[in-house]
Amino acid sequence: MILLGFCAPVLGQSSTDEEGITKLLAKLFRGMELGDSAMVSSTFTKSATMVTVSKVLPENGESVVRQNPNALKDFLNAVGTPHDEIWYEEIWDIKIQKDGDFVQVWCDYAFYRGKKNFSHCGADAFHAYKGSDGWKFFHLAYSISKNGCNIPEAIKVKHQ
Repeated sequence: MILLGFCAPVLGQSSTDEEGITKLLAKLFRGMELGDSAMVSSTFTKSATMVTVSKVLPENGESVVRQNPNALKDFLNAVGTPHDEIWYEEIWDIKIQKDGDFVQVWCDYAFYRGKKNFSHCGADAFHAYKGSDGWKFFHLAYSISKNGCNIPEAIKVKHQ
């Protein structure tokens, strides 16, 4: 519900496209919660790419960019591998830019392992296109940090 509430104010989008993008985001994050790699996979093109900008791993505090040609496959394997805790990725401040059948989606996120275990935060930047089977993500770049997370109070309360 939080996702849908934050998507509503996006201006300049047709309601059909906005609904399609909103549903695509919701499906991705619901699939993560369910540990359903097939559901998550269905939101991406087969050749989708992923890039991570991380401040978590380096000891000197500098960001490290990681691009792995198998990142999507690895991500889907991680989602589908049984884990003790549900994965929740809460998003807010969603910004959608559209040009025809090309969309860029930017949002802040907080990731929780289980209901109460905050893991990290950052920003997601999705690129999607609309084909004959609807909207699909073809690229995801995201940042990871454990500090400086300005998580909205409604999300914090949900995970107490």
